[in-house]
Formats: sequence, C-alpha cells, structure tokens
Amino acid sequence: MALAELPAQAQTTYRLILVGGPFPSSKDGIVFGNRERRLPAQARGYYREYTVKTPGAHDRGARRIVCGGVPPTRPEACYFTADHYTSFRRIIQ
Repeated sequence: MALAELPAQAQTTYRLILVGGPFPSSKDGIVFGNRERRLPAQARGYYREYTVKTPGAHDRGARRIVCGGVPPTRPEACYFTADHYTSFRRIIQ
C-alpha cells in the first residue's frame, strides 16, 4: 500500500518513526513479537510497533504501524494494520 493511501494519522505516525518521535504513547517503539507469524520471520527485537491514532477512540485503538530494521529511524520494512494485528499491508513509499 502506498504511503499516500494510508489514513492521515498513519502518515503522521510514519513520519514520526523516521525522525525518532516524539510519540503519543509510552508504548510506541516497543518490540513487536510477531507471535501470530503474520509478518516475515525475523529475530526477536527486529520489529517495533507504533500507535496510529484512531479518531474517537479513548484508548490506543486498533491501528498500528509495525517496522523492522536497525536503527528504528531507518526501517527496512513497515506494515500497517487497521485491525490490531489480524492483517497487515506493507507500506511502500
């Protein structure tokens, strides 16, 4: 999915990832375990997750961007999920 196709809030989160924040949630940047194996297999610690604000939500909502690579500001691949890790779409610039 092209970056321009993402919701505006996801585009904002993606730009914050590239500059290292500041992020809206203290949980942003934590390791994403990929336990369901919906993303390509990588060593633990490769993927990190970031909140995508959801209008009207009173919590973190279901939307996230998950990126992999080191350093986090230069990810090798990023994925968007609108359904709390049930499905992912790779972000292409």
